[in-house]
Amino acid sequence: MRAAAGRRCALRMSRGEAPFSGRAGTAAWVLAAAVLITASGAPLGLDPQEFLEKYGYLHNDHHIHNTAEARSAIRDFQWLSHLPITGELDGATLRQMAEPRCGVSDEGSQWIWSQRVKVIFTGGRRPQHRGRRSASQGEKWSKRHLTYQVVNWPQHLSRGSVRLAVQAAFQLWSNVSGLVFQEAPEGPADIRLTFYEGDHNDGASNAFDGPGGTLAHAFLPRRGEAHFDMAERWTLNGHKGHNLFMVTAHEVGHTLGLEHSPVRHALMSPYYRKLGRSLVLSWDDIVAVQQLYGKPLSNRPVRLPGQVLHAALQQWELAELQSQSQTAGLPLYCQGVFDAITMDQNETVLVFRGSVYWTVSADGGVSSPLPLRQRWPGLPQAIEAAAFSPLDSKWYFFKGRRTWRFTGSVLDPTFPRMSSDLGLPRHPDCAFYYAPLGHMVLFKRSRYFVFNLKLLRQEPYYPRRLTDWTGVPPGTNGALTRPDGRLYLFKDRQFWRFDPGKLQVTRDGQWAEDLSWTGCSYIPQSNNIL
Repeated sequence: MRAAAGRRCALRMSRGEAPFSGRAGTAAWVLAAAVLITASGAPLGLDPQEFLEKYGYLHNDHHIHNTAEARSAIRDFQWLSHLPITGELDGATLRQMAEPRCGVSDEGSQWIWSQRVKVIFTGGRRPQHRGRRSASQGEKWSKRHLTYQVVNWPQHLSRGSVRLAVQAAFQLWSNVSGLVFQEAPEGPADIRLTFYEGDHNDGASNAFDGPGGTLAHAFLPRRGEAHFDMAERWTLNGHKGHNLFMVTAHEVGHTLGLEHSPVRHALMSPYYRKLGRSLVLSWDDIVAVQQLYGKPLSNRPVRLPGQVLHAALQQWELAELQSQSQTAGLPLYCQGVFDAITMDQNETVLVFRGSVYWTVSADGGVSSPLPLRQRWPGLPQAIEAAAFSPLDSKWYFFKGRRTWRFTGSVLDPTFPRMSSDLGLPRHPDCAFYYAPLGHMVLFKRSRYFVFNLKLLRQEPYYPRRLTDWTGVPPGTNGALTRPDGRLYLFKDRQFWRFDPGKLQVTRDGQWAEDLSWTGCSYIPQSNNIL
């Protein structure tokens, strides 16, 4: 969803119906959008006209649109996104455009949904696709037994974990329809799932845009392909990143012939949805697939709440990780990402990812993956930030709106507590004890917070801008202080070493390759097919 360089915008938002194009039109549109985007906090790289054209709200012939077309397109987008229908490009609309989503066009979704609902109340034939270019090869499969194949997988998830997530995604649809799916590890398959980076010969409009933005896209039946952005941080249980099971289940819906749904909590809603406690499939998802393929043979659809699926994915991933640790020399986190990292009083490094953690001893020995909640009962299934404090010898964990504090493995009284009651942000990027201040520090995007551990409240005059930490980028996902007093900060595969004496970054690099105390000695070769 980044702005295309050199595109000539011609979307006029002033009164009047005359087409408006040329450099003056481009400047006026970009300026107006930039003001709104800046005011609303949305990314500056968003081009609203490009977005509306890409997702089917405006036809992109000649890129010339009058006021009536523009307002109509914005109203349609607002309707599908459950926003106030004003026809104005306000801050809420721009923020919604910037949210992570599926790359499939929304064109025709409103009409198809209205026809589907009409069938429910009046009976009759199922809705037909109306003028949708992507449906030219057919809107449903002519058979009920389909095969699928996982062609490759993201580097920081094991092949087994990806296969489990994909299997669960297909089973989700099989449980409520007359379809049966079977994996075909080799040879031909009806549906192929592949991870790509950037432009992958699907056309310029389908090129992936890196982390955020477009997560994946798929094609309607008979082409049988779903493509995922390799650059995304895919996860099964962690909060940081995007849940591969949820995105796969959505894209599988497209490969079966389902369009985007306007129902707020539908799996086929165009925007990314986290795996929560509620039912994964809405009534609209089930009606849509059953109008194409009928009910399951048992005539009793099986609907699982997200809480059950989350627990199942957690158990599957833990079993997969433990099995892998017995055959592979390196822990999985060495392949790219983790949720949090800290070091205890014995100079043991702890690395957290999803529902497990690893320990790396001072002499470099790495443990097998250990269940997080087995050592710290009462924690959620995954955490966002963690820090050990040598000041009080306590463990601090952060997730969502809450903060946990443990003495050893025992949860302290009055915890967990609401982070806001402590003056701390929701969803922090990382946390660490910082000896020069004698307090704990939390990073959140472009700001940092200083937390007084004795008084359990934020220090006065904070938060402040992250620019105080010269050279440190926003969005770090872990930090710890080594015995020499230097602070190490991590973001994906990169690290930055911050010198408290010089108050600036003095070194950076690839942590798995350059820092032996992380327990990683080399980086496995990529399985990317490109």
